[in-house]
Amino acid sequence: SAATSAAASAATSAAASAAASAATSAAASAAVSAAASGGTATGKVGVILPDSVTSKRWENNDRPALTKAFTAAGLTSDIQNAQKSTTKWLQICDAMIGEKVKVLLEVDIDVASSTKCIANAHAQGIKVIDYDRLSLGGGADYYVSFDNVQVGKLQGEGLVKCLTAKNVTKPNIVEIDGDSKDNNATLFAQGYNSVLDPLYKAGTYKKVGEKTGQWKPDIAKAVWQAYFTSAAGKIDGAIIANDGMGDGVATAMKSEGVLGKIPFTGQDAQDSGLARVLLGQQCMTVFKDTAVEADLASKLAIALIKGTDTKALVNTTVMDTVTKKPVPFAAATPESITKTNVGDVIKTGYTTAAKVCALAGAAACTAAGIK
Repeated sequence: SAATSAAASAATSAAASAAASAATSAAASAAVSAAASGGTATGKVGVILPDSVTSKRWENNDRPALTKAFTAAGLTSDIQNAQKSTTKWLQICDAMIGEKVKVLLEVDIDVASSTKCIANAHAQGIKVIDYDRLSLGGGADYYVSFDNVQVGKLQGEGLVKCLTAKNVTKPNIVEIDGDSKDNNATLFAQGYNSVLDPLYKAGTYKKVGEKTGQWKPDIAKAVWQAYFTSAAGKIDGAIIANDGMGDGVATAMKSEGVLGKIPFTGQDAQDSGLARVLLGQQCMTVFKDTAVEADLASKLAIALIKGTDTKALVNTTVMDTVTKKPVPFAAATPESITKTNVGDVIKTGYTTAAKVCALAGAAACTAAGIK
């Protein structure tokens, strides 16, 4: 059947992804050594993070990983969070330009702000790196992120695998996307729909609906509840674009008595998502090791400051669909996480067993070999 075939594809892709992740880490390490060698560099790097609500990663993982990486590279850094305010985001950008940072690393929250910021930075000779999200039309010099289409593909394949394991035939599927203003959300959707659209077309799966949850747990919860009610509870699986929105959906599912009965996806491998995976409440999540992403970004920044070759770090390009120009792209590889490999996330130091097990419970952690 189409579902069985897709599940086989998912298993193959998961193995390939794990191998690719290892290869990427090795390549990144080699690239780091190459970029860091030769001469010294001094200077300040400015970093603008978007918020602390849509995903816990920005403050829990990216900030400390970036701080550590820049410090190890001998650079000073100014890392600030705009807390979802475009006004504050632009104020931070202007202040960092005034500080004469040599490289600006930014995660956009809207196109207009990032475009203005990048133009102002370029006017002062400052190189700009789009971090994690590509600012479409912004004109950044470089882009550092994960292969975000692959992130979505892993979600689609993971859901198919979970539904196949449950022997669900002709499942009804809901998709709750990320914020439509975020280019990453578009890429994630491209990935999971590349897996699911053929199944919808074949009549093997049925899409009940697809709507944005805006990266907000409460909005995702409301979207889920509306679909669940309109479908009279006849939903068999869901694509939830990240673990943060999964928090809201899981709350709704618990009140509806279906938490653990309807497989759904996630990403970011945040503690709550990992706990749900261990408890069998969430099908899978996607791990994007921010330490790798931060390391690539810091080494790219130091290479730019030193004026050394960036080719060892920048391994591909991505097309800016607004400017129609390719942007040099340092791409990292994501990893699918299920109950069997939650330990992979913990081993990297991204989180701790204590944090995850405090949410999942000792029994679930013991059963999965998490200590």
